[in-house]
Amino acid sequence: MLVYGDATRREPVARKLARLRTQLAAARAMPPGIGRHGVLVDALIEAGELAQGLADARFEAEGKQDARSPETDGAMALAMAMAALCAKSWTSAFSGPLQMLDDPVTPCAAVLPSIDIDVKQPEGYAFYALYPESYFVAAQRMQRRPWRVIGLRSIGTSLAAMVAVALGDRSPITVRPTGHPFDRRVAWRGAPLSTRDAHHAIVDEGPGLSGSSMAGVVRQLQGEGVPPERIHLFPGHGNGPGAQASPGTRALWAQAPMHGVSTDELILQAADPAHRLQSWVEAIVGPLHTPLLEVTGGGWRGAHAGGELAPAHPWQERRKFLAPARDGSWLVKFIGLGHGARERFGCARALAEAGFSPAVAGLCHGFMVERWHGGMAPLSAGRLGDAALRARLVAHLARYIAFRARTFPAPDESGASLQALCDMGRQNCSEALGTHSAHAWDGFARDATRLGHRVQRVRTDNRMHAWEWLASSAAILKTDAVDHHAGHDLVGCQDPAWDVAGAAAEFGLADSEVARLRDGLLQEGCAIDAELLAFYMPAYLAFQLGHYEMAAQDARVAVERSRLAAQRERYACALRRHLALR
Repeated sequence: MLVYGDATRREPVARKLARLRTQLAAARAMPPGIGRHGVLVDALIEAGELAQGLADARFEAEGKQDARSPETDGAMALAMAMAALCAKSWTSAFSGPLQMLDDPVTPCAAVLPSIDIDVKQPEGYAFYALYPESYFVAAQRMQRRPWRVIGLRSIGTSLAAMVAVALGDRSPITVRPTGHPFDRRVAWRGAPLSTRDAHHAIVDEGPGLSGSSMAGVVRQLQGEGVPPERIHLFPGHGNGPGAQASPGTRALWAQAPMHGVSTDELILQAADPAHRLQSWVEAIVGPLHTPLLEVTGGGWRGAHAGGELAPAHPWQERRKFLAPARDGSWLVKFIGLGHGARERFGCARALAEAGFSPAVAGLCHGFMVERWHGGMAPLSAGRLGDAALRARLVAHLARYIAFRARTFPAPDESGASLQALCDMGRQNCSEALGTHSAHAWDGFARDATRLGHRVQRVRTDNRMHAWEWLASSAAILKTDAVDHHAGHDLVGCQDPAWDVAGAAAEFGLADSEVARLRDGLLQEGCAIDAELLAFYMPAYLAFQLGHYEMAAQDARVAVERSRLAAQRERYACALRRHLALR
């Protein structure tokens, strides 16, 4: 099934440097505290992306080989400077003065080329509550000795900088293992990757399904004569490689000690209260009556009136907690680290101020704090049978989709092309409905070529499912509305017609209701292209079909698997009907 995508954006080096300067200026102007620390981590991530993009550009220019160069070393020096600021801020519990050069960017920028680079989204920072401070704390526990730190791009660039600061390596390097996803190898040119008499730290967010990327670096070091006891792994978790790991890869992982600090240990169970998430939340909403209650992995359903039957894909959910305070409960949800997360927070505030989403109290180092409406029931099949509620909903959907279209424009390159959506639809239909269904997409392929220039990209909701909407007699609120346009999947930002297709599918809108929705959007100044909507409708269904097929396969609990499989079948039936009408 085609569901996931590798988010890459093209940015000028000058823009990355300008954003870094802006972030550092903001940090200088802020008082000590977790807010200032969060901005410093944003700067670290920005510098890491810059170093990653330049290293990848050099990698391509050298025929897919890694090597040191003045520009890659200069960019890595800038990432190290940001890592040192983050490390000092963390160890001081955010209380010390901010000590930095007047302009740490310019000396490094002098050796950087004025080119455009391809920047890959660091997934751990964006989705999985992976904190660079975890790597710093883990490395602090190691013995000080000569170290060579090697980061695996993409996210391993900034993570390696944090490890290098802790271990005293002034010039860490990065590599991008290549080859089959389950058998990655390192292509390193020039001097050996290893350093004589040093211990070697390999740094990345993995392991994933195979663990072959980190294993590829271990293999390279051993081939250069480094003994196993001098090779150390700094992964994102301690579970080892996944089901696709070869026996050889597992053997390499077994030889190397792993070092890590979990997110729970870092910010939930920290010895210093200043490092605890609960302290950060209390600084925004006041003292909590009880400790934070985790509701990740579908746990939120039990805390919502009527929310217990919604399907959930536990491992894909972002970390989230309930925070009971004096003036009511709050939802504390991870929305990411870095510049992109602050953009998503801006979306949340704009939606809340317009009355479309729950009120937002603040942002604390990756976690957004918003009002929890546990007494409002999510929309359900039973409630959607109420004609008056459906009429309210259709009118509200028109205002909501139009508001997003006006308020959140997106770059042309920020989402899947129509051709990519068509390829996804063909693939998912072939796997789920049989290869005969693939022929139905021939016409959509022609439409993709013809309609592509009509797409007006915005930061679409991409999560129009009924259980994401809360309704009372007084209000309708959209939850989980800020980050699915920038998710781990391939869809990304689309035309507003994508959300119209989503609403039609999720609420079972009749043709007359879709017509009223389009009329309402037109009155709001948002015209929906009929041909584009006709293209999006099967593409939306095929994407959701693939998503819930994979979710059902991943589910470990039978009742959860049953809920997810029911959703998959609902999309399959709708897609069969839609393709039959083509």
